[in-house]
Amino acid sequence: MQSEVNQKVFTIAEANAALPLVRAICTDLAQLSQEVLDRRQRLAVLSANRPGMRDVYSEELVQIEEELERDQLRLREYVEELIALGVEPKDPLQGLVDFPSMKDGRLVYLCWKLGEAEVGFWHEVEAGFVGRQAIKRTMADAGQN
Repeated sequence: MQSEVNQKVFTIAEANAALPLVRAICTDLAQLSQEVLDRRQRLAVLSANRPGMRDVYSEELVQIEEELERDQLRLREYVEELIALGVEPKDPLQGLVDFPSMKDGRLVYLCWKLGEAEVGFWHEVEAGFVGRQAIKRTMADAGQN
């Protein structure tokens, strides 16, 4: 992860301009995250200690474990792509990301979630998603954060 010294800082316009690529990555990330979660749950069910049943499912267990390994690598690649863009992934299942930004001389996050048309919220660094506040149109139109 980038240090704060050389961390990319986005304006509202820059964050919105990055959205097509961020949206594509987040879509893939959310879909694959759900698949991995489902596969882990299936693996847990098949791996449960049931006498005599393990052999019946051994091939499926091996296949699921191999798929999980591959998918976990792909998940890391998606996360690394977002980080390389300067975006901070927060919740892969929801497609939630933060764009570091400046507001009144302090670091804040512009907050976007998969399904939203544009970056329309911000929050203090410590506040997280629950502290999201709508970006005032006048500030966005003026290009200020």
